[in-house]
Amino acid sequence: MPVWLKALLIIAVVAVMLIVGVIGAGYFWWVRNRDAFRTRGRETAAEGREFGRNSDNSGCVDETFSRYQKGSPGFFNAIYYGNFMRACLEVSRPTPGFCDNVPAGKTKELMTWLESQCQRYNVPNDQKCQQLLMPEIMFCGVRKQGERNEN
Repeated sequence: MPVWLKALLIIAVVAVMLIVGVIGAGYFWWVRNRDAFRTRGRETAAEGREFGRNSDNSGCVDETFSRYQKGSPGFFNAIYYGNFMRACLEVSRPTPGFCDNVPAGKTKELMTWLESQCQRYNVPNDQKCQQLLMPEIMFCGVRKQGERNEN
């Protein structure tokens, strides 16, 4: 067997072992932390419902971004505050015209709207901002679909 083939096989085996190790470590980390993530998600959603009972739709979005900016940035915080917004919007009072500017279905318009909202809430360079706005998009999409079905 040529030397180059042996070296290639060794590199392939080491790469596979590294990949298996990383996946195993990730799984172990997730098993140890998933209950804490679930608990935090439920708590944040409960806070959103509590806030939403005394607010309107716009207030829910404003409060979500206020809380998000005070916390540490990151993937999980975007999920937590997305839960806050979703739960808040479900129970809050309607804001007239709240969904009028939220585009439905057109990718280019949606991307433009997402960028403008991230700038509006002063987080234009935060990659999680667009993820944070998904509950508003879904809320308005359901509302607009309901309006179409009534007509």
